[in-house]
Formats: sequence, structure tokens, C-alpha cells
Amino acid sequence: MQLATTATRAAKERPDNLVERIYQVLKDDIFEFRLLPGDRFSEGDVAARTAVSRTPVRQALHRLEREGYLEVHFRSGWQVRPFDFERFEELYDLRIVLELAAVRRLCEMGAELPQRLDALTRTWQVEAHQRLTDGRTVSELDEAFHCALVAAAGNREMARTHREITEKIRIIRRLDFTQQPRIAATYDEHVRILEAILQRHAEPACQLLREHIEVSKAEVRKITLHRLHCARQRTGDSVGAD
Repeated sequence: MQLATTATRAAKERPDNLVERIYQVLKDDIFEFRLLPGDRFSEGDVAARTAVSRTPVRQALHRLEREGYLEVHFRSGWQVRPFDFERFEELYDLRIVLELAAVRRLCEMGAELPQRLDALTRTWQVEAHQRLTDGRTVSELDEAFHCALVAAAGNREMARTHREITEKIRIIRRLDFTQQPRIAATYDEHVRILEAILQRHAEPACQLLREHIEVSKAEVRKITLHRLHCARQRTGDSVGAD
């Protein structure tokens, strides 16, 4: 884990800021495969590396546990939750159900529809030279696109459930934006989805959306397996060199 810090810095930080910093560092380690699925560690390990007490470390770890990234074991400490691709498949399936329902509701709306989608249209219907290319940024925009699409349908419970699913699949979903062709495809696909909705073509819009998500799901599974394989090879090489 890359958790460099100093005791002086930690002493000056507000407790809530300290918890947030530890949380973000650990989450980045998980997302970047510096902490691999199945890796075990203790609160003491993290506290020693961050030069802080166990209290903020414990709070950060429990937050990651609630979000589904970590598991805690009574006798053996903490563990990065192993990848469960069946669970991710189920979450993606539920996401598709919610987003298709939202699209159908949007296509039934009246004159207010263009205004509800105005911000999304301005973000995605841009000239080629205006398109962003940074993977992390586009990943965040893509997530915002889908959440905003569901929120625009006007069902708050649907939007809340969709946000929870979005958080749970973020660890693998963001990998779809590590390749430039996929970033360009996201812009093209989002524009086509918006155009179909604005024309109230419900079934074509749903078909476009389903294909968009299914392709992304297949890509992130392939990339995740590849990244895990490479990370485990690096770990094995490091152990062999010691």
C-alpha cells in the first residue's frame, strides 16, 4: 500500500478529514489493484503506515466495508473482498432494468422533456475537438449521465436504488475508460441514446441503451481479468526476487 504520510501532518488534520483521506487512499489502492482481491491486512498495518491512531483507520475501513469493498474477520483482520463476477452480472442486470424503465418514462413526457435533458445534451453533443479524453474524467461523466437519465424520469426511489448500484459496480465499471476507443464510443452512443429519447422513440432508445451497457459490461470483465492477472504476476515476481 502506498500510504506515505507523517505524524505531524496527521496531528494537524481534523478527524473527519483524516478519515476521508485514509478512506480515499485505501479505495485508490483497491481500484488500482495495489491491494488485490483476497489480500489481508490489519488495522495496525494501516495505522502504522499512516502514522495515525486506529480510530480514524477503523472508521475508514468500516466505510469501505459498508460499500462492499472490504470484509472483516473476527480473528484475522480485514480482507479485500474477492471479485464475485456473478454478483456484478446481477447488479448490471438490475441497472439495465432501472435504466430502461427510466427511458420509457422519459419518452412518455411532454414539452418538459428537452429541458430535463438539456444539461446532458450540452455535455455529450459536442464537436470532436471538444470531447474529453482523460479516462477518469470521462468515467465520472459517464456515471453522471446514467444517474441523471434515471433521475430525470422523476422517480426518487428508482434514482436512489440506481445510485446504490452505481456505487457497487464502480470498481470495475471505470475500467471501461482505460482505452481511447471506448471513450470515443461512449460519446457516440450517448448522443444516439439522447436523440432517440428526445424523438420519443422508446424501443430504439431502449435497444441502444441496452447494447451500450452490455458492451461496457463485457469490456470491463475482460479488462478486470487481465488487470488482475498482471497484478498477480507482478506480486509473484516481487516475492520471487526477495
